[in-house]
Amino acid sequence: MVEPRTTATHHTALDSVFHALADATRRSILRDIVRREQTVGELARPYQMSLAAVSKHLDVLERASLIRRERKGSCRMVRLNPKPLQAAQDWLAFYEQFWKANLDRLQDLLEGRLESQPEPIKATNHRPTKKK
Repeated sequence: MVEPRTTATHHTALDSVFHALADATRRSILRDIVRREQTVGELARPYQMSLAAVSKHLDVLERASLIRRERKGSCRMVRLNPKPLQAAQDWLAFYEQFWKANLDRLQDLLEGRLESQPEPIKATNHRPTKKK
């Protein structure tokens, strides 16, 4: 099966999403804002880092379009933008067919349902004889 054709812009956007998701702190931030939008200060609170460091993480997430920041009074609110995550899910779904089939075969093998099981190798005490 051939991967669906996509544009260079789509690949660049997808690269940005996977780059943003590659960091555990950024993934954690996304989990935090799934429930509700939060201020930058609220997002920074659980982490042992400065507001500036959290802000750099937010910049990466924003460049990947995974978040939106909006000023409300004196606060900067951060909210999730789930659309790029759907694009990443769609990309991964194409490859799911390959690992799913392998996992299904492994499950069948482990549960003894695989029909064409190779014969187990039997240990022997036979030692090769030396040629004279």
